Amino acid sequence: MLYHFINILKDYKLTFAILTVAIVWGTTFLSIRIAVETIPAWFVAGIRQFLAAIIMFFVLIYRGQFKWIGWQNLGYQIVFSLLMLIIANGMTTVAEETVTSSLTSLISACSPILIFLGSVGLGLQKFSFKALIGVMMCFSGILFIFWDGIHDLQNPDYAMGIFYLFIAIAGWASGTIYTKKLNLQAGNISLNLFYQFAFAGIVQIIFAFLFSDNYNFGNWSLRSVSAMLYLAVFGSVAAFFAYHYALTKVSPVQVSILAYINTIISIFLSWLILDEYISFKFILAAILIILGVFIINYNPEMFKKQRVES
Repeated sequence: MLYHFINILKDYKLTFAILTVAIVWGTTFLSIRIAVETIPAWFVAGIRQFLAAIIMFFVLIYRGQFKWIGWQNLGYQIVFSLLMLIIANGMTTVAEETVTSSLTSLISACSPILIFLGSVGLGLQKFSFKALIGVMMCFSGILFIFWDGIHDLQNPDYAMGIFYLFIAIAGWASGTIYTKKLNLQAGNISLNLFYQFAFAGIVQIIFAFLFSDNYNFGNWSLRSVSAMLYLAVFGSVAAFFAYHYALTKVSPVQVSILAYINTIISIFLSWLILDEYISFKFILAAILIILGVFIINYNPEMFKKQRVES
């Protein structure tokens, strides 16, 4: 394991890609929280995805790869966009108007539980004693999160934020299971992503004008706008390219370990930059959830030297 890790570090491009994914996705929840300080959530989500689509469009034009993908494939991309970008990303952004970024990142880290349980329910994966331990650890972590703060749920805005978060992770899990169930071929991932971003961006901007009570553009702070642009350029595009470059060098299960690092980075930065209170029970909850998710997804291949061809 150590030998393989050292070999990865010797590949400077791969190291840069892995660090990009870990750090950028680790700052996503923090950036969303800053963006929604003065910008309505649906505008943040919609403009982020639409700008990402524009960037993808020019990348595809430059590569000479932009083309029509056909109605059937478009249907797949719309469903995927609906679940992963509009519901998962959109509702997470809405939730962060009332829920701290550290709590959002920790609850979002529970999505692999729903993915696993849904996969078991559809016969895509087998249940095991190891998985049972992992699920119990994750639920124990969730109990620790609300142990002292259960009274906070009496606040309607906070309660709705938590509700939106669980809708978000259900959307992410459904999108993941949808892809796994249909066993869709990746094809040109950049092209598919353009259609996903474009559809999500248009729908979410429409939602923004329909559901935002006050979208006075003059009130948008430079800090919030900068965070939104960061989410579009780095959170949606740069990290995506880095992620898929990493997949050409190491296996998906090895890259999946980044999910645990993302949560740790997100919680740390929320404490450091936004001065969010992190209690001992919150840290214990984070440890239980991260370990539980790791146990559920543990595969010996995580630590075997291998290369996945693109």
